[in-house]
Amino acid sequence: MKKKVSIIVRTKNEERWISQCLAGVFEQDYRDFEVIIVDNKSTDKTIEKAKAFAVTRILTCDEYLPGKALNIGMRTAEGEMLVCLSGHCIPVNRSWLTCLVSSLEGDPSIAGVYGRQEPLDFTSDSDKRDLALIFGLDRKIQIKDSFFHNANSIIRKAIWEKIPFDETVTNIEDRVWAKQVLSAGYKIVYEPEASVYHYHGIHQNGNEERCANVVRILEGLHNDYSYKSIDIDRLNIVAIIPVRGIVQYLNGRPLLDYTLKRVVDSKHVKKIIVSTDNLQLAKIAKELGAEVPFIREKALSEEHVNLDQVLQYSLQKLESMGIYPDLVVSLEITFPFRAKGLIDDMIVRLTQSGLDSVTAAKIENKAIWKQRAGGIVQLDEGLTPRKFKDPTFIELRGIGCVTHPEFLRNGRLLGDKIGIYEVKDNCSSIEVRNEEDFKIVSPLIKEWFD
Repeated sequence: MKKKVSIIVRTKNEERWISQCLAGVFEQDYRDFEVIIVDNKSTDKTIEKAKAFAVTRILTCDEYLPGKALNIGMRTAEGEMLVCLSGHCIPVNRSWLTCLVSSLEGDPSIAGVYGRQEPLDFTSDSDKRDLALIFGLDRKIQIKDSFFHNANSIIRKAIWEKIPFDETVTNIEDRVWAKQVLSAGYKIVYEPEASVYHYHGIHQNGNEERCANVVRILEGLHNDYSYKSIDIDRLNIVAIIPVRGIVQYLNGRPLLDYTLKRVVDSKHVKKIIVSTDNLQLAKIAKELGAEVPFIREKALSEEHVNLDQVLQYSLQKLESMGIYPDLVVSLEITFPFRAKGLIDDMIVRLTQSGLDSVTAAKIENKAIWKQRAGGIVQLDEGLTPRKFKDPTFIELRGIGCVTHPEFLRNGRLLGDKIGIYEVKDNCSSIEVRNEEDFKIVSPLIKEWFD
């Protein structure tokens, strides 16, 4: 008979990862388990997202020490086997838990088993190097070697009751525990078949150039060492389209319609939200396939209010309704010539690169000047031949910007690690704002969409 397992997941502001982590856990072919979250006072939406899954308990660890957090969860555990899993680790396949359990239950002299850790595709070279060197392909039985890693491990509850984790150490509580159980005559096992994706390594420093060379060599030696991309299909990607004022028409159709058509065509956007202060616009948006779950405050449509503030407000309204995006796509209707596939391309770029935000922009090769108090100042390399110039980008966030909600909550659209999605089609960068713009583009828009 299979023994019940308790999975202890430690979290601290893991909203980027917790849905991926728990989705992987609840897809396991081994079903006799409970999940206990031990959270260190997360200030993001980790807990709200965790509650979307059938977790058994959510506990709080106020003063975080790694061993203390594990002990808090394990004291409430019902399982005979205790799994430790970091909130930013993702099981590689559906047999991850079966591999852990089977490696432990066959031999009572085994105190604990730790599994393999593999990088994501945007993991740094230094961390890829460390994970490849430490977590190899051969199963090992350790009698003297006390290396053990609680990001992905399983231990016997009966042994933990005799030898709990040290609650005073600030790091490597796993290796301290392993040393104690080995000294008591037990064994430790490394099981590479029980693997998780882990976006950072166990060492996070080193010479980057040297690390890159080591990684390239390791990749050549281990052909089966694959890198995991974020599963976009598991992400709740929400498009927010802010619209203010009266309904505007272009070539007989609402201007909003041209943007909505591109979002509706997206393979990755799960929900389309129009944020407006106008009831007529709200009605039209719904008829065109968008959702309008709230009517925006009129004060947010005044000239001095910027887009970041409108998006911050809109996200707050959505989250108050229990809608928690993993990514937000911001779009403005003043760019009706948006190219097909642009939205999905930007989403893929962000998820594959581990960026905070991706914004649309176009390269400007001509000289760029800016007026300042002291006069006109040149910002780029001027008349230097194009092939020798560093690229200068003109931001076009109205065409599209993909970002994480954590930044919008703080009143800014872009994070610190920004990617540029180059808009190469000149039509896509055409913006329509005034009556003259509408007259000029009206003959072009029908051909663009036909």
